[in-house]
Amino acid sequence: MLFGNTDLEGAIDISAQFYGLTLALSKQIRHCSIARSQTTIRPSGKSTRMPHPLILASSSPYRRALLQQLGIPFQQDSPHIDEAPETGEAPAALALRLAAEKARALADRHPKSLIIGSDQVASCDGQILGKPGNRERAIAQLQACNGKKVIFHTGLSLLNSANGEQLSDTETFTVHFRHLSTAQIERYVELEQPYDCAGSFKVEGLGIALFERLEGADINTLVGLPLIRLTDMLNQFGVDPLGPHKPLKGVAASGAARRNDR
Repeated sequence: MLFGNTDLEGAIDISAQFYGLTLALSKQIRHCSIARSQTTIRPSGKSTRMPHPLILASSSPYRRALLQQLGIPFQQDSPHIDEAPETGEAPAALALRLAAEKARALADRHPKSLIIGSDQVASCDGQILGKPGNRERAIAQLQACNGKKVIFHTGLSLLNSANGEQLSDTETFTVHFRHLSTAQIERYVELEQPYDCAGSFKVEGLGIALFERLEGADINTLVGLPLIRLTDMLNQFGVDPLGPHKPLKGVAASGAARRNDR
């Protein structure tokens, strides 16, 4: 159906009134959590609708590419926090804590924003797998995972820096490695050089050939940003990835990366 200018203006006015009523009601019935392990931190007083801009608290090109899939304009900024695990801290708890801390670390620089923090911790046989950093460690890491399962815990946090409201959750994804020869492992490392990736592989590339099967609700979790869970959180803050979005004035969709993290 086509609208004339007058009809369209009237429709917009009605929509604006309806939006105001919906917003007032949503403040009274907002959910306290999303699901399972998610934690919610809310300040005293009423919640406010999510402000713009949207900030990705990571300089990772992998997370940037994933977030671009949602079509929401955003800026990218690097948090600088201590990522060392606490004594006895479980991989899932570590990922959740670091994701929340990354989001909070940018609150002062972006005081009226919605900030996305994410962190991934991989483990095999209960041992945390870090980023290899070089060829030798990447080969050793893949040999240690050969024929085994590796569990990836991805922490996700969404912070409204205007009022301190924060949602945090973890997503788990499991990969089952094939039984690989030393020659196959060395060839893979030579081709993709996955030195900046926990687990020493890139599932979005040739790394998929290392596995016999995958287990998880969202393949993006394995890359480092669970888009399905993030969409749930964005909707709770009143941001619909399927709705209209205004471009950020004077800011590119994603800022320059200063430090590579995943």
